[in-house]
Amino acid sequence: MNYPHLFAPLDLGFTTLKNRVLMGSMHTGLEEEKDNFEKLVAYFAARARGGVGLMVTGGISPNRQGWLVPFGAKLTSRSEISRHSHLTKSVHDEGGKIAMQILHAGRYSVHPLAVAPSAIKAPISPFKPWEMSRRLIRATISDFANCAARARESGYDGIEIMGSEGYLINQFVAPRTNHRKDEWGGSAENRFRFPEEIMRTVRQKTGKDFIIIFRVSLLDLVDDGSNWDEIVLLAKKMEAAGATILNTGIGWHEARIPTIATVVPRGAYTWITEKLRAEISIPIITTNRINTPEKAEEILKNGHADMVSMARPFLADPDFMIKAAAGRGDEINTCIACNQACLDHIFSKKNASCLVNPRACRETENWAKSGMRDEESGMRGQNLTQNFSKNKKKVAVIGAGPAGLACATELAGRGIETHLFDAANETGGQFNMAKRIPGKEEFYETLRFFNKMIEKTGVHLHLNTRATADFLAAEKFDEVVLSTGVLPRIPKIEGIGHPKVLIYTDVLAKQKMVGKSVAIVGAGGIGFDVAMFLSEPHPRKPGEFLSIENYQNEWGIDPNFENRGGLKKAEKPDVPRKIWLLQRSKNKVGERLGKTTGWAHRMTLKKRGVEMWNEVEYMKIDDTGLHISIKNQAQIIEAEHVVICAGQESQREILQPLADLGIKTHLIGGAKAAGELDAKRAIEEGTKLAFEIAG
Repeated sequence: MNYPHLFAPLDLGFTTLKNRVLMGSMHTGLEEEKDNFEKLVAYFAARARGGVGLMVTGGISPNRQGWLVPFGAKLTSRSEISRHSHLTKSVHDEGGKIAMQILHAGRYSVHPLAVAPSAIKAPISPFKPWEMSRRLIRATISDFANCAARARESGYDGIEIMGSEGYLINQFVAPRTNHRKDEWGGSAENRFRFPEEIMRTVRQKTGKDFIIIFRVSLLDLVDDGSNWDEIVLLAKKMEAAGATILNTGIGWHEARIPTIATVVPRGAYTWITEKLRAEISIPIITTNRINTPEKAEEILKNGHADMVSMARPFLADPDFMIKAAAGRGDEINTCIACNQACLDHIFSKKNASCLVNPRACRETENWAKSGMRDEESGMRGQNLTQNFSKNKKKVAVIGAGPAGLACATELAGRGIETHLFDAANETGGQFNMAKRIPGKEEFYETLRFFNKMIEKTGVHLHLNTRATADFLAAEKFDEVVLSTGVLPRIPKIEGIGHPKVLIYTDVLAKQKMVGKSVAIVGAGGIGFDVAMFLSEPHPRKPGEFLSIENYQNEWGIDPNFENRGGLKKAEKPDVPRKIWLLQRSKNKVGERLGKTTGWAHRMTLKKRGVEMWNEVEYMKIDDTGLHISIKNQAQIIEAEHVVICAGQESQREILQPLADLGIKTHLIGGAKAAGELDAKRAIEEGTKLAFEIAG
């Protein structure tokens, strides 16, 4: 068997999970689709077909005070049971199991009804919470139990009680947020009374044959969080009170340490699950940055956990488990932990999706539904085979970057004769620069996936080939897709042709040598990437991840747990060069970076001593360096090199010649609109256009 530990059943006594994978809770925004619950049903049904052992929903509140946002998802009355029953039936019809997460946001609630054990405002919410009275505490415990009972009545196989990430239960547990002087605060015994009574009451209300997962915070990563002895004590109390499984929570949402972004090494937190596993007898789940069957198998084989939780990997590929079981791991569309279309969307009040799989959370839309995968082959579009033979189109896709790769593989997967051209000697376009940035090593996986899909779908690939309009006309292509990407924009600065001036492509693609002092012109996404690349203190081979030890040292994570919250003093990085990151606008440097990862990029560069300046006017470049005016003050940066990261321009010089020849032509990706490595838009445009062309 492929991955024997991963696919070993887990006997829980009253029920058996068919494998050791939990699809962890992800809030998608579909939970709040009041009049269109079918989207959420289709989303979970697709992943149940994919073969995951157990799924957990996004957070559902047990009462109004616990809402994440006003009118958020909740299960507080019998009138709400019917639509949940529709969801669970759809999952069961596909052979899956599903648990509902009960989440009370506490002081993380973004509304004026927010409550918490103590009236301490969270740094990530504009509202100061009301301190809970004893009566409200008791009522909230009952609300958890009633919500769990309704979940069981709705057909859920179990529930997950959210006790980590800094939400209400975690707020009772940690001294940081529990300053009470009564029986609900003070000693660990008192602070743990709230989760203990919730667990006991929920178990009494739901019976013995119902899965209850408790998500325990094993590493708060904030000052005055729990210490290790308290974590062990809480875990044992949850086991004694009736928990079936313990799941792992890492880091509060207000913690200033990245825990799920690509900069985090794969499996970076399994060591702490292994540590707790020795203290309890019920199964324990490990989590965070596990995105391949190989890594999951390794973790289970080494005894770090009884199950692994993967959430975003099932956004990227709902067929993850089917492909792994069939020995087709190279066909898995791997999650790259970018957060751009999932968490960034949620924090922008949009529905989640996925950069590498734009169909995610859109399973009911025609363009997404029509190309969904076949569970036997794992290939999308197999259900349309009978229509393929009628489609005699011949399409050329020019440019093998993300947009072109998505479009070409989709077209070929729909039976259209598809030819993919690129002047370079490899596919990938600007991904081949992005993958070299420390912390973006997962981009190698996306290119591996697309190259496999080229082979699988039968795309005719032509590398080292610059397709002209006359050539395309002579080959009688019915339609042409221009995905030719972008070219760097060169600003008009006196001395821009000086030998010390480099373009970002010189640094990332041509790998030219860069001196010990560098001024970077432009602080957008590419400017930050170049700064990360040039300031990296831990040189490693292409595609090699940062070691877990170096990650812990750089961010101040203590594996010995000598301080509360698992924190220690971060090591000062040994940076190879002095860097200035400059921008013209008055905005905060890096303001347009991703909502959930931008802060980590800024913090990383700050720790590395990178100077980040705004309101910069570029005067000239000469032997002395870069002459600037910053906030109307003249200054010279004596840099050995000046790297230009000043935006891009669309590359589409054959558009007009194609139009003159009467060839139907489409623009996607950077060729359509220049953007800073906007792979999310590029892949979605390529996927949707293929649907339109296929008809």
